[in-house]
Amino acid sequence: MNAPTWNAARSLRQDDDDLLTGGVLSRRCLAWCLDMILIGILVSALWFALFTFGVVTLGLGLPLLGVLPVVPFLYHFGFLASGGATPGQSVCGLAVRNNNDLAPLSGGQALVFTLAYYLTIAVSGGLLFLCAFFTIRRRALHDLLSGTVVIRTRALTAPARSWNMAGGSSFRA
Repeated sequence: MNAPTWNAARSLRQDDDDLLTGGVLSRRCLAWCLDMILIGILVSALWFALFTFGVVTLGLGLPLLGVLPVVPFLYHFGFLASGGATPGQSVCGLAVRNNNDLAPLSGGQALVFTLAYYLTIAVSGGLLFLCAFFTIRRRALHDLLSGTVVIRTRALTAPARSWNMAGGSSFRA
């Protein structure tokens, strides 16, 4: 039986969902931890640079430290709008795509995704992420609100073919 492949011209079948979202929840948790570490490093480096600038300017530059709370939002929005995945998600083999046709995110979709993500954290302390256990394609609340789905990047590529077989056989990683 051949592995299902992705084709934008056809709609996805139910059995394709396993290929798209198999193991996504654990990978999302790991990706989140990696992103939090990267954001922490980025904020720390910016704090040091801006604080040093503030001291050198005899306190005139210290109000620039007010931009630090915006850094995590810009981190998520920037990476999602430009590449469809944060660095943590990329390392874990994940991508954020449009739920309907698996197209890359538009800027507006990335903005709604990021706003809903931080709103979910602010309102419920992250408890609303639990809906991912009960939804089709393991979508969290911010995924549902923005019309996105987090998928495995390997689902977007054609299966590998063997170099020595005429018909080719697919290998899965």
